[in-house]
Amino acid sequence: MEIFPGISIDSGVRFGKPCLAGTRIDVGTVVGALAADESFEAVEGAYDLTHQQVLTALRYAAHVAAHVPPAVKAAS
Repeated sequence: MEIFPGISIDSGVRFGKPCLAGTRIDVGTVVGALAADESFEAVEGAYDLTHQQVLTALRYAAHVAAHVPPAVKAAS
């Protein structure tokens, strides 16, 4: 089931983690690799992704970060 443009969830793929549609590559893997200072080109090559797919993973991560409430209470 597509939950965001280019991102799907399937309980039988990667334990239901959000993945790039049509792949078994989860968003966390892509974002984690970029956060570990891997280049776009290295991530694309390592996971056989297009530049657009890598950007889609980043867009989804940004969307989630903007819409999920903080995990900690605000200071009073």
